[in-house]
Amino acid sequence: MSGGPLEGLRVIECAGYLSAPTACYMLGDLGAEVIKIEDREKGDPSRGTSAVFGSSMTLPNGENILFETANRNKKSMTLDLKKEKGKQLLYELVSKSDIFCTNFTQAAIAKLEIGFDTLRKYNPRLIYGLATGYGLVGPESSRRAFDSVAQARSGIMYALGGEPDSPPAQVGGPVFDQMTGTLLVYGILAALVARDRQGKGQQVEVSLLGSGIHLQAYNLNTALLRGRQIPRPSRRSLKNPMANHFECADGEWLLLSEPQADRFWPAFCDALGIQHLENDEKYRDATRRRENFRELLAIIEQVFKTKTRAQWMEILDQKGGGIAYSPVLRPTDLANDEQALQNGYIAVIDHPSLGTVKMVGNPVSFSETPVKVDGFAPCFGQNTEEVLMDVCGYDWDRIQQLKDEEVI
Repeated sequence: MSGGPLEGLRVIECAGYLSAPTACYMLGDLGAEVIKIEDREKGDPSRGTSAVFGSSMTLPNGENILFETANRNKKSMTLDLKKEKGKQLLYELVSKSDIFCTNFTQAAIAKLEIGFDTLRKYNPRLIYGLATGYGLVGPESSRRAFDSVAQARSGIMYALGGEPDSPPAQVGGPVFDQMTGTLLVYGILAALVARDRQGKGQQVEVSLLGSGIHLQAYNLNTALLRGRQIPRPSRRSLKNPMANHFECADGEWLLLSEPQADRFWPAFCDALGIQHLENDEKYRDATRRRENFRELLAIIEQVFKTKTRAQWMEILDQKGGGIAYSPVLRPTDLANDEQALQNGYIAVIDHPSLGTVKMVGNPVSFSETPVKVDGFAPCFGQNTEEVLMDVCGYDWDRIQQLKDEEVI
């Protein structure tokens, strides 16, 4: 097998926190060489993020979970872009690269002179990936935004929560940053194809808000086309007993998700030991079960509480006729989920300071050009000299001069 599908491509990242760095770690997974440019004094601000939603982000080795997640398979180079020599060095790197990626504000990009119109002068074939908060145009295009801000603005907080009248709820963690990075990769890959056909680069822009709206395409189109949103799924109002989740005897939960209710009703009754309800006039077809769903829900809830989740899963496998179901897992449970492990969705990594650990892998598999998920985030400035020698051809005297002048 060869290297990753993007082997031979070089990415320059000037970014902080999560959205653009997420795109770049995914490009690194695909085999691209990713050079992360960090401020020579402060570095990526996510290195110092101590907590998210009150949860500590600091690992036993002192590293940061956010930084570790968003920066695997990268090289770290320190550079002072406020100095003219720093800018010129960045331009030199850009001239030898394929992709540039940033999520700096438009004001910062203009001040640092790293906008698309500037960089393409040094590389007309450059693909310029830009992650923004609200998009490039519109009355709020210059406002700062983070993941939770996009959650609020996109409408998803009214789709979450347990009951219809419960307050808006946030997703615990930066899922919109992940989505924005993923869509930015989608755009960058399309731009690479266009470059091969047309011979020129272009700017690709994705925003947190746009990504959050895209993520909810089915939900939002329902709201847009009929003037009201899909209701929050309340256990007490779901009328199909095979499309609900139930607490078992051990306090664990099991979710059923079977839209073909009439087809699976006989097997479901057999599995739960409620054969006497199969042909009951109140429950014998989907229409009657909907009419009497509250009474039926109460019966089924009590049945599920008679056995543990593992027991019910075994019974459903044997008698359920192939009904769609899943255990409701906690994030910590995924460390031991064989389906996720065997497919590489959770990867086992030999980390240089943490030892053997499990981390999120890459969900895309290739038969001939496998992705790389065994990398780890670099130490601050770890690869500065290496990049200058290998990419720019600098010797030690020139590198030392840049250090003396506090450019690197």
